[in-house]
Amino acid sequence: MNDEHTSAELPAAHAAEAPPRPALADRAAWQVELDRLLVREKAHTREGDAIAAARRRLPMVEVDAAIPLTGPHGPVTLLEVFEGRRQLIAYFHMWHAGRPAKDQCEGCTFFNGQVRELSYLHSRDVTYATFCEGPYQESIAYRDFMGWDVPWYSAKDSADALLAGRWFGMQVCYLRDGDRVFETYWSSGRGAEAMAPTYPLLDMTVYGRQETWEDSPAGWPQPFPTSGEQFRTKGRPAAQWSRLAARRSDDLGPARTLRRPGADDSSA
Repeated sequence: MNDEHTSAELPAAHAAEAPPRPALADRAAWQVELDRLLVREKAHTREGDAIAAARRRLPMVEVDAAIPLTGPHGPVTLLEVFEGRRQLIAYFHMWHAGRPAKDQCEGCTFFNGQVRELSYLHSRDVTYATFCEGPYQESIAYRDFMGWDVPWYSAKDSADALLAGRWFGMQVCYLRDGDRVFETYWSSGRGAEAMAPTYPLLDMTVYGRQETWEDSPAGWPQPFPTSGEQFRTKGRPAAQWSRLAARRSDDLGPARTLRRPGADDSSA
């Protein structure tokens, strides 16, 4: 295990100086302003519903159901990844081959790592899986270090067929009809925010995401740039610090001792 910062505690991300605060109001005046905002929030929700309705009416494109991936038991087909369900959501996780855990994609760690409870997707006949850009043994070591338990496959040797000129760091929806597979939707960039409850939760707070692009009052804390470093703390994807504190190994090498999520570790 990397023993830099042997306590492995999450380093502080904020300056000690207290940031400015919103103006103070009595409860009645505050509620008036909140009610005005609620009108806009409801309109935003309804527009999101309308966009989702339009998404459900998109055409689809057929893809080769036999595209190979590598899973825990060796080669599988795209069709097999559905696990018998009708729909599949795949997150295409970037990978930096041969690099240590601390250098792996901070954005993919942030977004993909927040999809944990799959039961509700399964109840809608939807499978969720990660398609990683890296080789299976190296990248599954990262999944285990992070304590994730989502289905994980290497798409290293089938990226061209799956991506059709696109890139890793996106999410794709598929539909199965018997032995045929169709792609129904894909998105990237800020489309991944649908996977991360952290962002809408932060959006409800007074200081928001604290990223430099946000429209906030003067003096509001914004220590996080938007170059990918908003997902890192002291040189690592921020979520890795709690894993190190739980004494998980971040060794991605072939000689590592495989530890499945939850085997001996406390949950991070």
